[in-house]
Amino acid sequence: MNENVKKANEIKIKTVIKNLEKRNMIGHYCETKAEAVDVIKSLIPEGSAVSWGGSATLDEIGIKTALAEGNYSLNDPMKATDPAEGLKARKAALQADVFLSGLNAVTMDGEIVNIDGRGNRVAAILFGPDKVVLIAGANKIVLDEKDAVDRIRSDACPPNALRLGLQTPCALTGVCKECLLKGNTICSHIVTTRFSMAEGRMHIVLVNEALGF
Repeated sequence: MNENVKKANEIKIKTVIKNLEKRNMIGHYCETKAEAVDVIKSLIPEGSAVSWGGSATLDEIGIKTALAEGNYSLNDPMKATDPAEGLKARKAALQADVFLSGLNAVTMDGEIVNIDGRGNRVAAILFGPDKVVLIAGANKIVLDEKDAVDRIRSDACPPNALRLGLQTPCALTGVCKECLLKGNTICSHIVTTRFSMAEGRMHIVLVNEALGF
């Protein structure tokens, strides 16, 4: 990444972190993916029950592998091949001590915007686990909520639909068509998190790299 782009990203991230604070969320600045893994691990006490939602960012930074090598009880809903077992694992994630996820967009004013298909990921972010750790690259920073939704629909939904093997309009054409396809959509829920009621629950790890979609 260009040096001046990285400097500009750092300024943006630190502005976002300041605005997360007023929303009762804790921001963490990381220069690299490796640093992000160390920060995330520092937020998870040994012996914790840990789960996560589907996320290209989590896979990119290698946090799942790092946790598998430690003393944690891991629930990976993504590993289930049987639909019933997958549903059971997703429900169990709501009772994890710590829930990890990427996020789709974060505004300069500290609001977090996610679009979800099943809703299990946003459900765990909103309620259930004692601690939520969201990880995002600088590419997820946008100006406001409208820009967040536009970015997600144009830049995140098409590759995510392809990753999941869905035949959504955005996967076929690259353009969001407000699909209403039973069992074949990833944008059932659009959720903006503007404040955390629970003190110390939500941690946002922002990395000065491009991560995920």
